[in-house]
Amino acid sequence: MDYLHDLHSFLPGIIVAIAGLIVIMLDAFKKSIAVSYSVAVFGLGIAVLVAIQSLFGDSGTAFSGMIVYGGTGAFGTVVVLLGALFCVIISKDYLEDLDLHNGEVYAMVLFSVTGMLGLAVSNDLITLFISLETMSICLYVLAGLMKNEKIGAEAALKYFLLGAFSTGFLLYGIALIYGATGHTNLVEIAAAAEPTLLFFAGSALLLVGIFFKIAAVPFHMWTPDVYQGTPTTLTAFMATAAKSATFVAFILVLTRMLPDSEAGDWTNVIQVMAIITMIVGNLIALAQDNVKRMLAYSSIAHAGYLMVGLAAGTAAGYSGVLYYLFAYTLMNVGAFGVIAYYERNHGLDFTQIDSYAGLGFKVPVMGVMLSVFLFSLAGIPPLVGFVGKYYVFAAAIQAGLIPLAIIGVLASAASVYYYLRVMVYLYFKEAHKEYSLKQPGFMFKTTLILLAVLTIYYGIEPVLPTTGLIELINSYYAL
Repeated sequence: MDYLHDLHSFLPGIIVAIAGLIVIMLDAFKKSIAVSYSVAVFGLGIAVLVAIQSLFGDSGTAFSGMIVYGGTGAFGTVVVLLGALFCVIISKDYLEDLDLHNGEVYAMVLFSVTGMLGLAVSNDLITLFISLETMSICLYVLAGLMKNEKIGAEAALKYFLLGAFSTGFLLYGIALIYGATGHTNLVEIAAAAEPTLLFFAGSALLLVGIFFKIAAVPFHMWTPDVYQGTPTTLTAFMATAAKSATFVAFILVLTRMLPDSEAGDWTNVIQVMAIITMIVGNLIALAQDNVKRMLAYSSIAHAGYLMVGLAAGTAAGYSGVLYYLFAYTLMNVGAFGVIAYYERNHGLDFTQIDSYAGLGFKVPVMGVMLSVFLFSLAGIPPLVGFVGKYYVFAAAIQAGLIPLAIIGVLASAASVYYYLRVMVYLYFKEAHKEYSLKQPGFMFKTTLILLAVLTIYYGIEPVLPTTGLIELINSYYAL
């Protein structure tokens, strides 16, 4: 009955894949788009419940060691599914207003999520590659959804070309690692690896492929154009769910594949990448007048903060990264969701920051929520973004990487400027002209309010007299 155990270990991914197949069949038979949307939400909702249950179960491997279940992979699965679910819910009204609401969108999202879930539990380089490509191909399609607009076509083309280029690095890296060790299973690679040039070259190329997917400098070139040209709610999906899945796969590679004797060498590489990514991401974000491009460079900087935890190379560092991914999903989906709401108003240009002048008083609840999400992204207490940064920087300090932590704190402090700049326009600048905004839909507004409440709750949760989320994550790395 091993096959039943295998299927159960990847049940969330199977549920999402089946939902994707149902959606694509419904669309083929010209059924109502509302039905496809409902199937997507229901499938993701059921998968979230199953994944949350697996957080408290056993851990191990399945499918002949190709994937892991429980622990890190289980938490990564929950984060990916939550990000996808929130993004799908807020996409309906937004895509309807842009005349882009069709069944294929939800099918691509679900198939992409299937790849992300495989990526988050990969214990083999073959599984990692297949999952990464399944995710990426669907994202290339979603990036080009606004095919009749120049920025949409540009986003899809740049993402596809640079993504294919990075895939070459990844695949060559896998080939060299297999040549050096004779294995593709992460644990077996660690057991057979020797410090040879072939193994170092393969590992380096593998990391280049991963760095591209997480938008680390200097592999970030695609990010601002793709984020700007993709429909905003789908940009949120790419910025949260895809990044979370890749970072969890990164953790699995670091903890299961790279030998302990070589860990220090890769820690130095990750430190340098983290420093460059934090500094470049924040410096360029400071100069942005386009809000979506500003958030794109902001996401690059956040990748740098996450790599600070990876550079620590400790249980506390990896726990901090997992918590930060959860926090980042809440606040980033919320921020992009509010921006998507403003973009829904036809005839008004809300791409430039000066167009946000006076908007805070037009629909007060949306202005307040955007402020909450931006404060959290900046790392202002008592919001979840502050807690996430605290955990990754504290782990770096505990690991003796004090200069890295100081650079991270200073970079985070610099980011306050461009986040607060948006709020200055919201509340302290007068609108250039009189106009009215649509009222947000019930599900759209409810989802954003829930995200804002969670952003505040998990900001104060660590000081509450209850077992916190970080304790659960820490249990995955307990000896």
